[in-house]
Amino acid sequence: MAELSSRESRERHFYSPTPKRILALDGGGVRGVISLAFLERIELLLRERTANPQFLLSDYFDLIGGTSTGAIIASGLALGFPAARLIELYLTLSKQGFSRKRWMGGMLVPKFRAQMLGEAIRSQFGKETLGSDRIRCGLAILAKRLDSGSVWVFHNHPRGPYFAPDDAAKTGTPNRDLRLADLLRASTAAPTYFEPEFIEVARGVRGAFVDGGVSPHNNPALMLMMTATLEGYGFRWPVGADRLMLVSVGTGSPALAHKSEALSQMPAAWMAVQALQSMMQDCNWLVQALLQWMSQSPTPWPIDTEMGDLSRDNLFLGNPLLHYLRYDAVLWAEWLESRLGLKLDPAELTEITALDRPDLAARLLEIGRIAAAVQVTPDHFPQPFDPPVLE
Repeated sequence: MAELSSRESRERHFYSPTPKRILALDGGGVRGVISLAFLERIELLLRERTANPQFLLSDYFDLIGGTSTGAIIASGLALGFPAARLIELYLTLSKQGFSRKRWMGGMLVPKFRAQMLGEAIRSQFGKETLGSDRIRCGLAILAKRLDSGSVWVFHNHPRGPYFAPDDAAKTGTPNRDLRLADLLRASTAAPTYFEPEFIEVARGVRGAFVDGGVSPHNNPALMLMMTATLEGYGFRWPVGADRLMLVSVGTGSPALAHKSEALSQMPAAWMAVQALQSMMQDCNWLVQALLQWMSQSPTPWPIDTEMGDLSRDNLFLGNPLLHYLRYDAVLWAEWLESRLGLKLDPAELTEITALDRPDLAARLLEIGRIAAAVQVTPDHFPQPFDPPVLE
């Protein structure tokens, strides 16, 4: 098959009648390098299947989206970056982005310099916009607009109502003209870590955007499925286990359990942070449960001891809405030892769960690669989902 231009590739992803493939990438700060380890493995398997050493994930996935660190990775993939380049980029970007202020931050002021993160992102994505012809497939970036309390999905489908509205001259900048660097700064503006990003959303109106992880969509998989299938977003792709595939990749699930005695002595502000992190985990597992309940999945995860992994449950009575895959590493001592053969002492376990430790990125990458080798197998990607370039 002749090589397609980026625009032709994107239009094929949007409009061809073939089964559709979605890639959803979690937020998680520096732990995003764990996601990259899984993506490296998926890319390798697809390259072996095609016997094409230049094959990219943007050739396979029709829509790639993410929250926070996942949005950065999604944007790189959509622009045609191979996984190896993103890993190299990430090891550098995390060090530049997580540049601490001289004074102690986190509670009264943000912990890190937003300017440094913005410059690091711009150095990689330049002046590319959401409507750039360099983007090879569907792209979605999730952020939370804090001043209105609403979740925003910035995506590049031409039929989206805000991508290029007819009345844009009266109402403000169309989404196609928004710079990726600004959207990524918005999606990564985690409260207590970075200042909000202000984006003009209508004439004379600036929205205050923060990390999409403070919404129910730090794991954006369910939101991306909705984006791809609901009427309003413009994609309008059909559902069915042989028509729609969703691949969801995590950044490492930390253990959030605390001893009761420790909680009773914890400062109120820190307890609030722990409660927010716990709520984010609740949202993640709710997304997991719903997607496993409505899908055909060869990678079911146990939700809890009562619900199990829902492999014997199906919301639609034997007619699942999608083929669903979930990959992640559980950063618990018992799981790492039993599943991956890794023994980590309590101090290292505590360190690797942090979102802001670029000095540990190489160790996280190592753990991610071991997990990916165990979890990701070629049969997870059925032949009906092979795009035309694979035939």
